[in-house]
Amino acid sequence: MIELKNVSKKYKKDKNVIDNLNLKIDNGEIFGFLGPNGAGKTTTIKMMTGILEMDVGDIFIDDISITKNPLEAKKRIGLVPDNPDVFLKLKGIEYLNFIADVYDVSTEERVKEIKELSQKFEIENVLNNKIESYSHGMRQKLLIIGALLHNPKNWILDEPLTGLDPKSSFELKKLMREHVNKDNTVFFSTHVLEVAEKLCDKIGIINNGKLLFVGTYNEMKNKLKENKSLEELFMEIIKDD
Repeated sequence: MIELKNVSKKYKKDKNVIDNLNLKIDNGEIFGFLGPNGAGKTTTIKMMTGILEMDVGDIFIDDISITKNPLEAKKRIGLVPDNPDVFLKLKGIEYLNFIADVYDVSTEERVKEIKELSQKFEIENVLNNKIESYSHGMRQKLLIIGALLHNPKNWILDEPLTGLDPKSSFELKKLMREHVNKDNTVFFSTHVLEVAEKLCDKIGIINNGKLLFVGTYNEMKNKLKENKSLEELFMEIIKDD
């Protein structure tokens, strides 16, 4: 479960880039976070994961405050950031073992998880290569594996499908559904609205730092009284903002 309460953030003297955001993602939900470029999606995710401090409000991960008890809250998060270009001088296996060390994953468990996930995402043959030699898609796969290694209850994924080949994209979407079926949470941002329409249990639309809509795709259609695609409804909602 992830909950944001009255969260606001501004950079220097600018207006709020996140303006009084209130949002709750329950266990058992895939929640799609949608918005145009610069709407506040990545800033929100960075505050949810403790990378950025919020100016006002608080964020709770399984009822644990990210501001008051950050280490305990972060243990319950698996993050895939929007940029996969990290630790480029490390080998893939060194990066995964580093992440496993951070989260106190046992040797037996990490060997099992790394083997299964690297085979699933088809990068087992390059784990002894440096990350700088990886393509963008391979780096993305490595970060996804790292985020899932410690089996966190809450997955927070910033544009996780970017650069993935069709098979890996299918596998990740399958894993997301399996994860929430175990009463866990998946929060992900995406620009691929067709994926959000088919995959998400609930959708949130943000623009100019304000949450414009939260609910199911069917609730959106009922609210706007139009039986259109998510892409078309999305455009109407942000147009009116």
